[in-house]
Amino acid sequence: MEHQQDAVLAAADSLVDAFGRHDRDRYFAAFAPEATFIFHNLDRRLGTRAEYEAEWVLWESRDGFRVRACRSSDRDVRIAGPIAIFTHSVETDLTFNGEPVTSAERETIVFEKQVTGEWLAIHEHLSPRP
Repeated sequence: MEHQQDAVLAAADSLVDAFGRHDRDRYFAAFAPEATFIFHNLDRRLGTRAEYEAEWVLWESRDGFRVRACRSSDRDVRIAGPIAIFTHSVETDLTFNGEPVTSAERETIVFEKQVTGEWLAIHEHLSPRP
């Protein structure tokens, strides 16, 4: 069990690192194509990775969206067979239309172990931190 938790934490670390570097290709590669996304700042669920990728491109072009840094704390992993639930607090430094913004949120990422042994994210839920 300890080894699986370490593997999930490594997958989460890689995902957070890619996000914090605005490395779009590496970030989205951490998600399965059928992954779903619920963000508190959107009025709808994104039903696939491709939908999220399209939204990301829109944010970049319309809003000048850029991730400058991302910090993860208060991390927890729960393993349930081939599923892992990763929760954490996340603080993100962003730029919107040239203005710096820091967000404080809580996030749940559900990972699924692939036949290759790799853990891919299949769901992400982001909410504001009270």
